[in-house]
This record gives sequence, C-alpha cells and structure tokens, in this order.
Amino acid sequence: MAFTFSKENLSKIEDILKKYPKEKQASAVLPLLDLAQRQNENWLSPQAIEAVAAFLGMPEIRVYEVASFYSMYNLKPVGKYHVQVCGTTPCMLCGAEEILKTCQDELKISKGQTTADGMFTLSEVECLGACVNAPMIQINDNTYEDLSPASVKHILKDLKAGKEPKTSSQTGRQCEQDEY
Repeated sequence: MAFTFSKENLSKIEDILKKYPKEKQASAVLPLLDLAQRQNENWLSPQAIEAVAAFLGMPEIRVYEVASFYSMYNLKPVGKYHVQVCGTTPCMLCGAEEILKTCQDELKISKGQTTADGMFTLSEVECLGACVNAPMIQINDNTYEDLSPASVKHILKDLKAGKEPKTSSQTGRQCEQDEY
C-alpha cells in the first residue's frame, strides 16, 4: 500500500519545514510522523515511515527508530479509539491497575488488543503527564483524569454510544492558576 501525503498535509509540511534551517530539517521528524499517522488512520505503516524519511532526506531506519521510541506513534493499526492507560508510579499508586482491569472487563480485550469491531485498542503506556490528577487515561488526543472504575465505565459507555465524554478531571477538580 503506497502512502503519499495529502495536499493539505503537504502544505502543513511546507510550513513546518520553514521553522528549521535547511541543514537541520531532520528535526521535523516528530511533527511529520504525527501528520503521517493522522492521515493513515492513526498508525504508521512502513510506507508512511518511508515517506517521512524521503521528505527529510533521512535513512528510513532513523525515522523508524524515532517512531518506535515514542508511545504516541503506533506501528500497527489501532482501533478508532486508542485507550492508553498510564502505568507509571503516581497512577499505579492511585489505582491504575484497577482502571486497566475495568477497561479490560468493559472492552473484553487485554493490553495490546483491539476489539473485534475495530473500535477500541487498549494499551498501557508510560507517563502521560498529569501525575497530580492520577490515575489517568488518554483516548486519542483527549485525557481523562481523577479516574475511578465507575468514571471509566461511563467514558467507555459514552464512546460506544457515539457520544463525546467529558474530558480532563472526572471529579470536577480545577487547576489553580498561579499569577506571575
């Protein structure tokens, strides 16, 4: 399956590359991988990695090394909703194991699997960056924090029904704004 960037993404790539000196355009690998993944149904096929490498004049293996290092890049197809459960220490101490078990029970899949209908893929990942609001999950680009098994069930139920669940804190916690 060939991969070529869409006309819209070619325009975005042009804008991205303008931010880097000619000799440093390989630094644009992360945003180009993101564009390729979004265009390719949320995963990076070998052809998409090849296209990014060609654009940046990089060896394909270097682009693959970057893509395989970060959990935000998917090297195999994922479901419409990629449910990523944070498994680092703060989330684990606040109940991440119970959150993961709830996801497995509700979706009837294990880590690394996709539901038969292709709607959900479940992964355990490292830090998602909201340790203060642990435990948390990320589904596609949205984060859900201060979770309980009940709130996770509600989020997954909404997604299954085609509804948009409430993002961020599930307990109503609001960030305190520091004034500088």
